[in-house]
Amino acid sequence: MPPGSILKVIVLIGVNKPTIKLKKTMDIHVPTMAELSAKGEIPDILFWVGCMGSYDERAQKITKDICKILQYVGLKYAILGEEESCTGDPAKRAGNEFLFQMQAMANIQVLDGYQIKKIVTACPHCFNTIKNEYPELGGHYTIIHHTQLIQDLINEGKLKAEGGESFKGKRITFHDPCYLGRANRVYEAPRKALEALDADLTEMRRCKSNGLCCGAGGAQMFKEPEKGKKDINVERIEEVMETGAQVVAASCPFCMTMLRDGVKHFNKEREIDVLDIAEITARANGL
Repeated sequence: MPPGSILKVIVLIGVNKPTIKLKKTMDIHVPTMAELSAKGEIPDILFWVGCMGSYDERAQKITKDICKILQYVGLKYAILGEEESCTGDPAKRAGNEFLFQMQAMANIQVLDGYQIKKIVTACPHCFNTIKNEYPELGGHYTIIHHTQLIQDLINEGKLKAEGGESFKGKRITFHDPCYLGRANRVYEAPRKALEALDADLTEMRRCKSNGLCCGAGGAQMFKEPEKGKKDINVERIEEVMETGAQVVAASCPFCMTMLRDGVKHFNKEREIDVLDIAEITARANGL
């Protein structure tokens, strides 16, 4: 990718409305904040979909399953829809602070306009940005990652891994996203969600605080990899294969893309499945 092109991509992400495409692909009704506000209603939680969860076809499946989970447990939720824009994370990581602040301030204005207090998102990049960087610009919200929400719902007995696909005895390993794990020290929630499956859980030799990046963070998703001996996601899948895992559990749409590409590199699509924890949870509960 030529110099400067990455910022052009990021600008396009920022000015487009990510959930336009999402709404057209959903087979269940997903309420927007505009709809609830028109009726004088306030949601229990706002679902921040994110750019990947809106545009990327693979990530859209995760978005759908999160919506199914929210509806199944009876949580009143909404999305911003056309009013949601990129958090500005890629712009900031690429060094364009001005663009980041422009995108962030626009989102804060929308969130504050609806008096949003609590947010859930499936993207650790959005999670990290809203949690740690929006407060400096006046955006103060309680934000949780979807694996934390799923863990809470399991603890409350609202999700029980019953009535659906059985994962009992299946060997599963979890890949820690950098912005969820090392950046925000969320290690146990995704693992607790997997423990409910009665599966054969195994750890890769680099995990938790010593986890290995998938290769997409820091705006690297939008450019070609640097020259080297091996792509990071390829090395990560080598570690997956060392465990003998049949399923790699992910909890980040960027990681999902990189891990799947790594599996394809070794032609292991029939042997190793890459699933988000929301997808695993939805399947186990027959949603």
